[in-house]
Amino acid sequence: QVQLVESGGGLVQAGGSLRLSCAASGIAVSLHRMGWYRQAPGKERELVADITSGGSINYADSVKGRFTISRDNTKNTIALQMNSVKPEDTGVYYCNAKGLRVGVGRLEYWGQGTQVTVSS
Repeated sequence: QVQLVESGGGLVQAGGSLRLSCAASGIAVSLHRMGWYRQAPGKERELVADITSGGSINYADSVKGRFTISRDNTKNTIALQMNSVKPEDTGVYYCNAKGLRVGVGRLEYWGQGTQVTVSS
């Protein structure tokens, strides 16, 4: 059974920092495209950042230079370091894993989400 468990969300003032973590079980983060998505109230879920199994990293334009995604293969976790946060970063942040399994096809998993609220 695959589980993605996020932690680290909370309330932070604009300009501050927050670190989110996602602990994976049932899959190896090193073999999947791992990412962080967020959903603000009334808006669609959007990609924040992701990292491929080969280590290539992609960021949304809105977070470039402020957020950093990382992966720890030993601990089987990923993290999102959020610096210089803005009120528009407020939302529920979800951990996501995408993979391809022979005989099954594409697979995708989601965590339950963690709330991030940035006060102005």
